[in-house]
Amino acid sequence: MLSRKALLRVGAVLVAAAAVVSGCSSASSGGSGDSASSTTTTDINAIKVSGKFGEKPTVDVPTPYSATKTTRKILTAGKGEKVVSGQRISVDYIGINGADGKTFDTSYDSTTAAFTLDAGQVIKGFVTGLEGATVGSRVLITIPPADGYGTSGVSSAGIGPTDTLVFVVDIKDAADVLKRAAGKAVKVTKKGLPTVKLDAKTGAPTITVPSGKAPTSLIVQPLIQGSGATVKKGQTITVQYTGVIWPGGKVFDSSWAKNAPASFEIGAGKVITGWDKGLVGKTVGSQILLVIPPDEGYGAAGQADAGIKGTDTLVFVVDILDTTG
Repeated sequence: MLSRKALLRVGAVLVAAAAVVSGCSSASSGGSGDSASSTTTTDINAIKVSGKFGEKPTVDVPTPYSATKTTRKILTAGKGEKVVSGQRISVDYIGINGADGKTFDTSYDSTTAAFTLDAGQVIKGFVTGLEGATVGSRVLITIPPADGYGTSGVSSAGIGPTDTLVFVVDIKDAADVLKRAAGKAVKVTKKGLPTVKLDAKTGAPTITVPSGKAPTSLIVQPLIQGSGATVKKGQTITVQYTGVIWPGGKVFDSSWAKNAPASFEIGAGKVITGWDKGLVGKTVGSQILLVIPPDEGYGAAGQADAGIKGTDTLVFVVDILDTTG
């Protein structure tokens, strides 16, 4: 995700902003782990879960376990509001491979996961399994490959192309997230900057770069001043963005085009330097124009897959929608 070597894209991991899958554990979940069993279990009621909401559960999965469609079971019904797709939710979870009963990831041993419940950011089965459940609920979800990681699986987590995923999720909070920047328009006085026109309906930006030479130092120009929380180093932020190349103005990446905001850790070297420097200290609701020279972007190597040369300057318009952590 907009790392020093790749463009900002939400990949196959469950939660882009959390440690899901990347911090996989090989410890047993308490299931039999006997993938050689001749009988495949398909009934979600055969999965046994014990423990209280907020505490790491013990999960007994009869293996091999398989699901043909995403199915959920409310183990404990919370008294909060219903979760809606597009909200930022905070959860604790444990993920178990239905093929062998082994835990491949959990947040209970580290930090509560916070992310936008959107199919562009998390696997489809997670959205299906949590949407409509109430805050304070413990939910059991079984997810087939089609709604999970697909036929590629996740080899580093020991998830094969035909493996069903089993999750137990504690929904701790849910909150609405901005759809676009919202605040007071900022008058731009600096000359020679790219111009930005917003779609009247969606707010998606169209960026036009000047014909002259690009600046040689980082430019951070607020276009809209939001009144939300201040972005701090190490937090996870959710944004909409469009990036173009100067010279030429060619769009090389856009979350608007994917119809899915992006979430990532800021100020921690996880994104290009121009983003870390330009977005920390700004407020939720703001729209920021970033003009990023090569040494604050992808360097002399550029990014060939995106058509970015080592001498190209990058221009981004970023709407800061949310921050957590």
